[in-house]
Amino acid sequence: MSENNAANNNNIIMEKNLICKDAIVSELQKKKVHLFYCLECEELARNIAAESDHITLQSINWRSFADGFPNLFINNAHEIRGQHVAFLASFSSPAVIFEQISVIYLLPRLFVASFTLVLPFFPTGSFERMEEEGDVATAFTMARIVSNIPISRGGPTSVVIYDIHALQERFYFADQVLPLFETGIPLLTKRLQQLPETEKVIVAFPDDGAWKRFHKLLDHYPTVVCTKVREGDKRIVRLKEGNPAGCHVVIVDDLVQSGGTLIECQKVLAAHGAAKVSAYVTHGVFPNSSWERFTHKNNGLEEAFAYFWITDSCPQTVKAIGNKAPFEVLSLAGSIADALQI
Repeated sequence: MSENNAANNNNIIMEKNLICKDAIVSELQKKKVHLFYCLECEELARNIAAESDHITLQSINWRSFADGFPNLFINNAHEIRGQHVAFLASFSSPAVIFEQISVIYLLPRLFVASFTLVLPFFPTGSFERMEEEGDVATAFTMARIVSNIPISRGGPTSVVIYDIHALQERFYFADQVLPLFETGIPLLTKRLQQLPETEKVIVAFPDDGAWKRFHKLLDHYPTVVCTKVREGDKRIVRLKEGNPAGCHVVIVDDLVQSGGTLIECQKVLAAHGAAKVSAYVTHGVFPNSSWERFTHKNNGLEEAFAYFWITDSCPQTVKAIGNKAPFEVLSLAGSIADALQI
């Protein structure tokens, strides 16, 4: 028995040593990434760096000339030669795109080993098609701008984007870049597992487009699908399929602007017996502070949404909402840190 125990102990020690060796090898194989970032994304960049010892933050001097045009300087340009480099961007308005594109176009030309652009929110994604001659599909325009990033010594630029609005937009990018389309849904599923009475959680999609984008990622939850129907000059939200009665219903979509569709969807779900309604969007755009209509205060919507989850893909929104209920921010930092190792 003692010999068997000794042999078992030796086997256990050998297995542990192999596990430790594999872990060490895995760590050694990870890329050391130098991460630059725009001013809006400083907090997210610091959170990304905190996720991995292999990510080092670098800085850029964001200045302007008297005429308003950018006066930019990339610090440590010589030190990043031969290194893996990434840039964390936020194209939150046309006013900030030019200065960031100027940096993005230069970084791959500084003899870096590889270059990755992290653009969590692709802002023109909802303008992806022409409905009549003369419409300008700015999603295609933005994709062309990104596709013209110079090739680095290591090859084409990798472009990391989260939950792009329309699946076909992946084909808007030219072969000069390698788009990597990620999703924030794993952050939502992890958060839902932490809720009480998780067995009563069901997922609602505000339209068929949201269902197409996300239903395969959430197929372990019962679903409800809403739809918009035209009545005269108005588009009315109706329940298309599913039964929300007695459940905690979580509306899932890629982005929110004014929030009107989410509010109408909440009303329909509540009218059909939903016990609670929450919402998740990857990109909380909320122009003109439209997020205020969802906060818990005496405005008729207090308790309309139990939770409203967004990611930090739109930094200005995150800064504006703070910790105001019902909002919770699910950070993309860990996911981005992992994507930088691909």
